[in-house]
Amino acid sequence: MDDAGRWRGVDGCLSGGCHDLGVAVIATRLFQEGLFPWIVFTGANAPTTVERFPRGEAVHYREYAMEQGVPADSILVEPRATNTAQNLGYTRQLLAERGIPVRSVLIMSRPYQQRRAYATCRLMWPEVDVVCASNPLALDEYVRNIGDPRRVVEMLVGDTQRIEVYAERGFAIPQEMPDEVRAAFERLVAAGYTSRLV
Repeated sequence: MDDAGRWRGVDGCLSGGCHDLGVAVIATRLFQEGLFPWIVFTGANAPTTVERFPRGEAVHYREYAMEQGVPADSILVEPRATNTAQNLGYTRQLLAERGIPVRSVLIMSRPYQQRRAYATCRLMWPEVDVVCASNPLALDEYVRNIGDPRRVVEMLVGDTQRIEVYAERGFAIPQEMPDEVRAAFERLVAAGYTSRLV
């Protein structure tokens, strides 16, 4: 089964805000392919996004989707979240307030954030079937799109650390870290790619 087949039939899409508009791009494209009936764009601002998305990540994502033809009544905006746990918690609350039943959800995130998004959702929203996805780009293409190789590597390093740290802090379910991933992480930290470490 291809990815589209795996995603088809989910109740809706949660698209988490960040510095990468690609998250909204792929959510919009999959909506237009009929894979789900609604999208929640969630996210306020962070130091890495305020210049690019001054009105908030979710607001800018919504504007992009509407420019591409997604109907306004198929989009919900959650503008307060500043981290993945809040993306999920506030979205869950918003959907409950609107009386929208959710048995399954597609979480759209950055390519390197899918494991953490999945682990966070499994802890915070265990009764929902979750599938994670991202814009399918090779690393070189992703770096070109972001335009800052060091920033991308530091985000990768930070997210890799968070997989374990957030599980230890009770923010996500534990996940196995392959030895080669741990070794690469340690080499990058030793080389100074540390600005996104917690």
